[in-house]
Amino acid sequence: MADLLPVAEAQRRLLALAPPVVAEIVSLRDAAGRWAAKAVAALRTQPELPLSAMDGYAIRFADLPGPWQVIGESAAGRPFGGTANAGQAVRIFTGAALPDGTDAVLVQEEARREGDMLHLDGEGPGHPGRNVRAAGLDFREGETLIAPGEHLTPVRIALAASAGHAALAVRRRVRIAIAATGDELRPAGAPLGPGELPESNGAMLAAMLAHLPVEIEDLGILPDRRDILEAAFAAVSADILVTTGGASVGDHDLVRPSLEAAGAAIDFWKVAVRPGKPMMAGRLGDTVVIGLPGNPVSAFVTARLFLLPLVAHLSGGADPLPATRTATLGEPLPANGPRADYMRAAHREGRVVAAAIQDSSMLRTLARADCLIVRAPHAPAANPGDSVEILDIA
Repeated sequence: MADLLPVAEAQRRLLALAPPVVAEIVSLRDAAGRWAAKAVAALRTQPELPLSAMDGYAIRFADLPGPWQVIGESAAGRPFGGTANAGQAVRIFTGAALPDGTDAVLVQEEARREGDMLHLDGEGPGHPGRNVRAAGLDFREGETLIAPGEHLTPVRIALAASAGHAALAVRRRVRIAIAATGDELRPAGAPLGPGELPESNGAMLAAMLAHLPVEIEDLGILPDRRDILEAAFAAVSADILVTTGGASVGDHDLVRPSLEAAGAAIDFWKVAVRPGKPMMAGRLGDTVVIGLPGNPVSAFVTARLFLLPLVAHLSGGADPLPATRTATLGEPLPANGPRADYMRAAHREGRVVAAAIQDSSMLRTLARADCLIVRAPHAPAANPGDSVEILDIA
């Protein structure tokens, strides 16, 4: 296995093939799901003024235990315009600005009102600032809220909006060309002859990429002919070219020689991973090339380990590699061989159980899985109750 590249080293070399794509300014809605190209600093303080955290009455803490005269009302967007003096209170609602002269909120459940007079009917606030959101509690103007390379999740989009931003700097969408290869393949739904198969990897990869900031060009099914493959590869204008099938060493595995004939430089070929050993990567001009195996499970696993991280890297992600976590094993596993194994598995009663058959052609097994159990090369046998590393896929 000396000629096989470890997964971590293959990932490192793949990401080193190209820097992130150029940045652009887009609206907050278009920025969702991308990665920040620049730090996002607050353009304002939130909240700008002390706000009430409860419905009740704004009072001076020093005036406890009251009584108070109610002199007005403060609601969100409609603040009280005056100043509350000693012995005075202002009816206040959640999110409303605290009136000048007050420093605490008496919640309405502990208040009794008789006309304009307010009486304490409970313990009251225990200290100044009780039930009050101080100015700048969330953030202050000038503070960095989102670092470069952070993923712009829905909450971070809301944070940027709250901080005063209407648009953000992100990397442009990554352009991806996808080609399936093989004389045996036919479009999904088409009639099949003897030995022919529906092409499924293209649709699967497009679905895996659907939530990412990409533009996909479908090159369709390319036959096992050097001239056609070479011409198709040479014509690609994309950030990433993804091929499936034809990456092994058989007489009909023509992807690598066709790429090289088109001018590609292959950086590595064959990774110490199961499934997916024939995976390869390189450059064709300004395009990063990833050759995935044809077996659909192998294509899925290698796309999860290599293609999706590459997209995140080109999109400016600071931490593009997939994150694993630990789980408790439900059934025993044998000792592993020399390749890292990504076993299809599912959670059952709080534990993870590997599928009984791990053949790389079995899509139904993959469809029933919600995670991959990650087994390091030469990992010893594992028993129920042991901790194992998993990669979530659902």
